Amino acid sequence: MPTLQSAIERLATVGEVEGNPEARQIFLDFRQRLTQGTIRAAENIDGQWKVNAWVKQGILLGFRLGELSQMGADTDTLSFVDKDTFPARHFSPADRVRVVPGGSSVREGAYVAPSVICMPPMFINVGAYVDEGTMVDSHALVGSCAQVGKRVHLSASAQIGGVLEPVNAAPVIVEDDVLVGGNCGIYEGTLVRTRAVLGAGTILTRSTPLYDMVRGQMYQATDEKPLEVPEGAVVVPGSRAVKKGKASGWNLSLYTPVIVKYRDEKTDQRIELEEWLR
Repeated sequence: MPTLQSAIERLATVGEVEGNPEARQIFLDFRQRLTQGTIRAAENIDGQWKVNAWVKQGILLGFRLGELSQMGADTDTLSFVDKDTFPARHFSPADRVRVVPGGSSVREGAYVAPSVICMPPMFINVGAYVDEGTMVDSHALVGSCAQVGKRVHLSASAQIGGVLEPVNAAPVIVEDDVLVGGNCGIYEGTLVRTRAVLGAGTILTRSTPLYDMVRGQMYQATDEKPLEVPEGAVVVPGSRAVKKGKASGWNLSLYTPVIVKYRDEKTDQRIELEEWLR
Protein backbone atom coordinates (compact mmCIF):
# COMPACT_ATOMS: atom_id res chain seq x y z
CA MET A 1 0.00 0.00 0.00
CA PRO A 2 2.74 2.56 0.82
CA THR A 3 4.28 1.80 -2.60
CA LEU A 4 1.02 2.55 -4.41
CA GLN A 5 0.45 5.66 -2.32
CA SER A 6 3.92 7.03 -3.01
CA ALA A 7 3.53 6.29 -6.72
CA ILE A 8 0.22 8.17 -6.86
CA GLU A 9 1.64 11.10 -4.92
CA ARG A 10 4.63 11.24 -7.26
CA LEU A 11 2.51 11.13 -10.42
CA ALA A 12 0.18 13.80 -9.04
CA THR A 13 3.08 16.27 -9.16
CA VAL A 14 4.24 15.37 -12.67
CA GLY A 15 3.33 17.95 -15.29
CA GLU A 16 2.72 15.56 -18.19
CA VAL A 17 1.28 12.09 -17.61
CA GLU A 18 -0.89 11.74 -20.69
CA GLY A 19 0.27 8.82 -22.81
CA ASN A 20 2.53 7.48 -20.04
CA PRO A 21 2.00 3.68 -19.97
CA GLU A 22 3.58 3.32 -16.50
CA ALA A 23 1.23 5.95 -15.08
CA ARG A 24 -1.80 4.26 -16.64
CA GLN A 25 -0.83 0.85 -15.20
CA ILE A 26 -0.36 2.35 -11.74
CA PHE A 27 -3.74 4.03 -12.04
CA LEU A 28 -5.46 0.80 -13.15
CA ASP A 29 -4.05 -0.98 -10.09
CA PHE A 30 -5.26 1.92 -7.94
CA ARG A 31 -8.73 1.85 -9.53
CA GLN A 32 -9.09 -1.90 -8.95
CA ARG A 33 -8.33 -1.51 -5.24
CA LEU A 34 -10.76 1.39 -5.03
CA THR A 35 -13.47 -0.75 -6.64
CA GLN A 36 -12.69 -3.59 -4.22
CA GLY A 37 -12.94 -1.26 -1.23
CA THR A 38 -9.43 -2.01 0.05
CA ILE A 39 -8.61 1.69 -0.22
CA ARG A 40 -11.06 4.55 0.28
CA ALA A 41 -11.18 8.34 0.23
CA ALA A 42 -11.95 8.55 3.96
CA GLU A 43 -11.97 6.04 6.80
CA ASN A 44 -13.13 5.94 10.40
CA ILE A 45 -10.23 5.47 12.82
CA ASP A 46 -11.25 5.22 16.49
CA GLY A 47 -14.39 7.25 15.89
CA GLN A 48 -12.65 10.00 13.92
CA TRP A 49 -12.92 10.31 10.15
CA LYS A 50 -9.59 10.69 8.35
CA VAL A 51 -9.37 11.93 4.75
CA ASN A 52 -6.93 10.04 2.51
CA ALA A 53 -5.87 12.89 0.24
CA TRP A 54 -3.71 10.60 -1.89
CA VAL A 55 -6.80 8.60 -2.91
CA LYS A 56 -8.41 11.76 -4.24
CA GLN A 57 -5.14 12.51 -6.06
CA GLY A 58 -5.36 9.09 -7.69
CA ILE A 59 -8.90 9.75 -8.91
CA LEU A 60 -7.88 13.11 -10.38
CA LEU A 61 -4.92 11.35 -12.02
CA GLY A 62 -7.39 9.05 -13.75
CA PHE A 63 -9.20 12.00 -15.29
CA ARG A 64 -5.88 13.37 -16.57
CA LEU A 65 -4.93 10.02 -18.09
CA GLY A 66 -8.31 9.26 -19.60
CA GLU A 67 -9.33 9.81 -23.19
CA LEU A 68 -12.87 10.26 -24.43
CA SER A 69 -14.26 6.98 -25.64
CA GLN A 70 -17.67 5.68 -26.69
CA MET A 71 -18.74 2.86 -24.41
CA GLY A 72 -21.67 0.50 -24.33
CA ALA A 73 -22.61 0.91 -28.00
CA ASP A 74 -22.17 -2.78 -28.87
CA THR A 75 -23.74 -4.21 -25.71
CA ASP A 76 -27.14 -4.23 -24.08
CA THR A 77 -26.15 -1.30 -21.84
CA LEU A 78 -26.74 2.37 -22.52
CA SER A 79 -24.31 4.05 -24.90
CA PHE A 80 -22.36 7.01 -23.53
CA VAL A 81 -19.11 8.95 -24.04
CA ASP A 82 -16.75 9.38 -21.10
CA LYS A 83 -13.12 9.10 -20.01
CA ASP A 84 -11.98 5.56 -20.75
CA THR A 85 -10.31 5.37 -17.33
CA PHE A 86 -13.72 5.38 -15.62
CA PRO A 87 -16.06 3.01 -17.47
CA ALA A 88 -19.32 1.77 -16.01
CA ARG A 89 -19.11 -1.20 -13.64
CA HIS A 90 -20.64 -4.51 -14.63
CA PHE A 91 -22.01 -6.72 -11.86
CA SER A 92 -22.52 -10.47 -11.76
CA PRO A 93 -24.50 -12.63 -9.30
CA ALA A 94 -21.20 -13.36 -7.54
CA ASP A 95 -20.99 -9.68 -6.48
CA ARG A 96 -24.29 -10.11 -4.56
CA VAL A 97 -25.31 -6.57 -5.51
CA ARG A 98 -28.92 -6.25 -6.63
CA VAL A 99 -29.16 -3.84 -9.58
CA VAL A 100 -32.80 -3.55 -10.65
CA PRO A 101 -33.31 -2.85 -14.40
CA GLY A 102 -34.06 0.70 -15.47
CA GLY A 103 -31.06 2.87 -16.30
CA SER A 104 -28.86 2.82 -13.18
CA SER A 105 -25.11 3.29 -13.46
CA VAL A 106 -22.10 2.74 -11.20
CA ARG A 107 -18.64 3.87 -12.22
CA GLU A 108 -15.51 1.75 -11.88
CA GLY A 109 -13.65 2.97 -8.82
CA ALA A 110 -16.82 2.96 -6.68
CA TYR A 111 -17.12 0.31 -3.97
CA VAL A 112 -20.56 -1.27 -3.68
CA ALA A 113 -20.71 -3.95 -0.98
CA PRO A 114 -22.54 -7.28 -1.22
CA SER A 115 -26.26 -6.98 -0.31
CA VAL A 116 -26.56 -3.38 -1.55
CA ILE A 117 -29.78 -2.74 -3.51
CA CYS A 118 -29.80 -0.27 -6.42
CA MET A 119 -33.25 0.87 -7.57
CA PRO A 120 -33.62 2.44 -11.02
CA PRO A 121 -32.47 4.92 -12.04
CA MET A 122 -29.67 5.82 -9.63
CA PHE A 123 -26.00 6.75 -9.96
CA ILE A 124 -22.91 6.02 -7.84
CA ASN A 125 -19.82 8.02 -8.80
CA VAL A 126 -16.12 7.14 -8.66
CA GLY A 127 -14.53 7.06 -5.20
CA ALA A 128 -17.84 6.49 -3.42
CA TYR A 129 -18.04 3.77 -0.77
CA VAL A 130 -21.45 2.15 -0.18
CA ASP A 131 -21.48 -0.44 2.60
CA GLU A 132 -23.50 -3.61 3.21
CA GLY A 133 -27.29 -3.66 3.37
CA THR A 134 -27.75 -0.15 2.01
CA MET A 135 -30.55 0.71 -0.42
CA VAL A 136 -29.96 3.40 -3.06
CA ASP A 137 -33.46 4.27 -4.20
CA SER A 138 -34.76 5.64 -7.50
CA HIS A 139 -33.20 8.92 -8.75
CA ALA A 140 -30.74 8.92 -5.85
CA LEU A 141 -27.14 10.10 -6.33
CA VAL A 142 -24.04 9.07 -4.39
CA GLY A 143 -21.37 11.61 -5.34
CA SER A 144 -17.66 11.18 -5.86
CA CYS A 145 -15.84 10.04 -2.68
CA ALA A 146 -19.04 10.07 -0.56
CA GLN A 147 -18.94 7.48 2.22
CA VAL A 148 -22.19 5.65 3.01
CA GLY A 149 -22.38 3.17 5.89
CA LYS A 150 -24.21 -0.09 6.52
CA ARG A 151 -28.00 -0.46 6.33
CA VAL A 152 -28.56 3.10 5.13
CA HIS A 153 -31.68 3.93 3.11
CA LEU A 154 -31.18 6.69 0.55
CA SER A 155 -34.79 7.37 -0.40
CA ALA A 156 -36.01 8.47 -3.83
CA SER A 157 -34.24 11.54 -5.24
CA ALA A 158 -31.85 11.83 -2.28
CA GLN A 159 -28.63 13.60 -3.25
CA ILE A 160 -25.38 12.73 -1.46
CA GLY A 161 -22.99 15.35 -2.77
CA GLY A 162 -19.44 14.57 -3.81
CA VAL A 163 -16.32 16.38 -2.63
CA LEU A 164 -13.30 15.64 -4.82
CA GLU A 165 -11.43 18.93 -4.56
CA PRO A 166 -9.64 20.22 -2.61
CA VAL A 167 -8.07 16.83 -1.99
CA ASN A 168 -7.77 17.36 1.78
CA ALA A 169 -11.47 18.28 2.20
CA ALA A 170 -13.71 15.73 3.91
CA PRO A 171 -16.34 14.16 1.65
CA VAL A 172 -19.97 13.76 2.65
CA ILE A 173 -20.20 10.94 5.20
CA VAL A 174 -23.37 9.07 6.18
CA GLU A 175 -22.76 6.56 8.95
CA ASP A 176 -24.53 3.25 9.70
CA ASP A 177 -28.32 2.84 10.03
CA VAL A 178 -29.21 6.31 8.79
CA LEU A 179 -32.51 6.98 7.01
CA VAL A 180 -32.29 9.73 4.38
CA GLY A 181 -35.77 10.78 3.30
CA GLY A 182 -36.94 11.56 -0.21
CA ASN A 183 -35.58 14.70 -1.91
CA CYS A 184 -32.98 15.26 0.82
CA GLY A 185 -29.68 16.89 -0.09
CA ILE A 186 -26.46 16.36 1.89
CA TYR A 187 -23.59 18.49 0.61
CA GLU A 188 -20.18 20.06 1.29
CA GLY A 189 -18.67 17.45 3.58
CA THR A 190 -21.58 17.18 6.02
CA LEU A 191 -21.23 14.31 8.51
CA VAL A 192 -24.42 12.43 9.46
CA ARG A 193 -23.84 10.27 12.51
CA THR A 194 -25.17 6.76 13.18
CA ARG A 195 -28.95 6.14 13.31
CA ALA A 196 -29.94 9.70 12.38
CA VAL A 197 -33.18 10.22 10.45
CA LEU A 198 -33.52 12.99 7.87
CA GLY A 199 -37.11 13.84 7.05
CA ALA A 200 -38.13 14.33 3.41
CA GLY A 201 -36.80 17.53 1.88
CA THR A 202 -34.06 18.18 4.45
CA ILE A 203 -31.05 20.08 3.04
CA LEU A 204 -27.70 20.10 4.85
CA THR A 205 -24.73 22.28 3.79
CA ARG A 206 -21.75 24.01 5.39
CA SER A 207 -23.54 27.34 5.44
CA THR A 208 -26.82 26.09 6.95
CA PRO A 209 -27.03 26.02 10.77
CA LEU A 210 -28.79 23.07 12.39
CA TYR A 211 -31.07 23.88 15.33
CA ASP A 212 -31.57 21.31 18.09
CA MET A 213 -34.92 21.92 19.80
CA VAL A 214 -34.33 19.01 22.19
CA ARG A 215 -30.95 20.05 23.58
CA GLY A 216 -31.28 23.78 22.96
CA GLN A 217 -28.16 23.95 20.82
CA MET A 218 -27.19 25.15 17.35
CA TYR A 219 -24.67 23.25 15.23
CA GLN A 220 -22.61 24.94 12.51
CA ALA A 221 -19.65 24.10 10.32
CA THR A 222 -16.32 25.77 11.06
CA ASP A 223 -13.15 26.22 9.04
CA GLU A 224 -11.83 23.01 10.61
CA LYS A 225 -15.00 20.91 10.89
CA PRO A 226 -18.03 20.25 8.69
CA LEU A 227 -21.64 20.44 9.80
CA GLU A 228 -22.35 17.37 11.94
CA VAL A 229 -25.72 15.77 12.63
CA PRO A 230 -25.67 14.08 16.07
CA GLU A 231 -26.22 10.36 16.49
CA GLY A 232 -29.89 9.37 16.49
CA ALA A 233 -31.14 12.87 15.67
CA VAL A 234 -34.44 13.20 13.80
CA VAL A 235 -34.13 16.19 11.46
CA VAL A 236 -36.94 17.88 9.52
CA PRO A 237 -37.10 21.01 7.32
CA GLY A 238 -37.92 24.17 9.28
CA SER A 239 -37.64 27.93 9.03
CA ARG A 240 -36.41 30.88 11.07
CA ALA A 241 -37.69 34.44 10.93
CA VAL A 242 -35.56 37.18 9.34
CA LYS A 243 -35.49 40.13 11.72
CA LYS A 244 -33.41 42.60 9.70
CA GLY A 245 -34.43 45.24 7.18
CA LYS A 246 -37.37 44.91 4.86
CA ALA A 247 -37.48 41.13 5.40
CA SER A 248 -38.75 41.72 8.93
CA GLY A 249 -41.62 43.89 7.74
CA TRP A 250 -42.47 41.40 5.03
CA ASN A 251 -42.54 38.55 7.57
CA LEU A 252 -39.99 36.55 5.58
CA SER A 253 -38.27 33.47 6.89
CA LEU A 254 -35.29 31.37 5.77
CA TYR A 255 -34.99 27.62 5.52
CA THR A 256 -33.19 25.77 8.27
CA PRO A 257 -33.03 22.11 9.34
CA VAL A 258 -34.36 21.41 12.83
CA ILE A 259 -33.83 18.47 15.21
CA VAL A 260 -37.28 17.77 16.66
CA LYS A 261 -36.48 14.58 18.60
CA TYR A 262 -33.99 11.76 18.99
CA ARG A 263 -34.62 8.30 17.66
CA ASP A 264 -36.70 6.08 19.94
CA GLU A 265 -38.70 2.85 19.76
CA LYS A 266 -41.60 4.58 18.01
CA THR A 267 -39.30 5.98 15.34
CA ASP A 268 -37.74 2.55 14.82
CA GLN A 269 -41.15 0.94 14.36
CA ARG A 270 -42.08 3.45 11.65
CA ILE A 271 -39.03 2.65 9.53
CA GLU A 272 -39.01 -1.07 10.26
CA LEU A 273 -41.10 -1.76 7.14
CA GLU A 274 -38.06 -0.91 4.99
CA GLU A 275 -36.47 -4.18 6.01
CA TRP A 276 -39.19 -5.98 4.08
CA LEU A 277 -38.06 -4.26 0.88
CA ARG A 278 -34.49 -5.52 1.03
